[in-house]
Amino acid sequence: MPDTVIAAAWVVVRDRRVLVVRAYDSDAFYLPGGKPEPGESYAQAAAREVLEEVGMVVDPAALTAFADFVAPAHNRPPGTRVRLICFEGGDPGGDPKPANEIAELAWFGEGDAQRTAPAIRLVLAQLVSEGRID
Repeated sequence: MPDTVIAAAWVVVRDRRVLVVRAYDSDAFYLPGGKPEPGESYAQAAAREVLEEVGMVVDPAALTAFADFVAPAHNRPPGTRVRLICFEGGDPGGDPKPANEIAELAWFGEGDAQRTAPAIRLVLAQLVSEGRID
């Protein structure tokens, strides 16, 4: 059985684009999010990572399940997969800003898929199929 990394992430769409971030040590964009710490729910992990990565306070109780994706993990040994547990909701408004390990952020549509990690391509495809992004 291949190794699987579990990560929780936040999906926020504004003006038909989804927020993505790129860490300094990565060539691909991801959703704001990361691995849960011991005792943390997936929603709590997503909210904590959003605060750490883009400085936005998201209430974990305001998050709702968006989707659960499994894909090859980017920047990991061959055969490693990521299970990306995505949440939406709780957008506090305001402008996200790159923080900590985040080098840049962007708002992506379908045409930007080639610049994202494999799991994020699945997220973009679902958002397109739901008519939420262009």
